[in-house]
Amino acid sequence: MTANFDAYPRHWGLSRADRNINHRRVPNIEVYFTRAGWRLPASRDAADYRAGDIVAWSLEGGKGFRPHIGVVTDRIGRSGRPLIAHNIGAGPKLKGALFDWPMTGRYRP
Repeated sequence: MTANFDAYPRHWGLSRADRNINHRRVPNIEVYFTRAGWRLPASRDAADYRAGDIVAWSLEGGKGFRPHIGVVTDRIGRSGRPLIAHNIGAGPKLKGALFDWPMTGRYRP
């Protein structure tokens, strides 16, 4: 990120990389994954998702800036969709949240 700082979002008003936080910010992670060639098209078909896929969402539904990220697991929920491991502030959870919010990115490392 330091070598390619201009390729990353400027949401935080920084003039240079901050090694203490930048690796944890979802928009930065999305840019890194896209630059690495891992981005896939979003899909509304749960069968398109595999364990290990990384999914990013906008919790505000496009009305604000509240990015979130999770990992698709190999566990299947009651809905028939894969469960997602994510932490929304109350510690890590395993939930059927795949289509709960508008998706901003889907990645397969």
